[in-house]
This record gives sequence, C-alpha cells and structure tokens, in this order.
Amino acid sequence: MNDEKKIIKNCLFCNMIKGKVPSKKIAESTLAYAFHDINPQAPIHALIIPKIHISNAIELSSLNIDYFGGMVLLANEIIKKMDMDKKGFRWIVNTGEDGGQTVNHIHLHLLAGRRLIWPPG
Repeated sequence: MNDEKKIIKNCLFCNMIKGKVPSKKIAESTLAYAFHDINPQAPIHALIIPKIHISNAIELSSLNIDYFGGMVLLANEIIKKMDMDKKGFRWIVNTGEDGGQTVNHIHLHLLAGRRLIWPPG
C-alpha cells in the first residue's frame, strides 16, 4: 500500500470521497467507500470504490492492490449486514468502454435482492 494517495480533481468518485459531491453512503473503511448507485439495476445496488484514484482494473498493481482488497472486504461486510449471503449476490467490475465502465475510477458493483440472470448483457 505504498501508492501515493492520489485523488483526481475532476473525478466524480474522488469528489464523492472528499465530500464535494453528495452520495448515499452505505459504509466505509480506511481503504474503501460504499454508496447506493443512482441508477439501481437491482433492489440492492451498491458501488464500492477505493479511497484513492485507480482508473480501472488494468491499473491494479502490487502498490495499490490493498485498496481492491479493502473494496472486497467492505462488500462482504455489507453483504453480511444486509443478509445477502442467504440468497446470493453478484459482484461486477467493468473495465473500459466495451466492458461497460462509465466512470473512470475502478468500482465494484454489488447487486442483490432479486434473481440475477446470466448472461447479464
């Protein structure tokens, strides 16, 4: 976790972390922040983001991988607190335009609360 704590001024999610853009917080840890998606695709749709700017999954490295681990641990905390572990859930990390990424800051989608179909899209 030696990565410099970089935050990008014009990044929507970085500005949420700094409190400059409002969000409906679900939970947070020292490494990650979780909030409700503004366009939910399931009854429960949370986004979990690292508290530093990492553009996408390709930018994950040995210097910042702890932040991704923090995202996963926070997701698991939310899953247990909201009893999603009983029926199931889905994690999604989109990368790049063709992968469906719309915000250039890595984020984990946590979806639950209904039967999720496969393939998703």
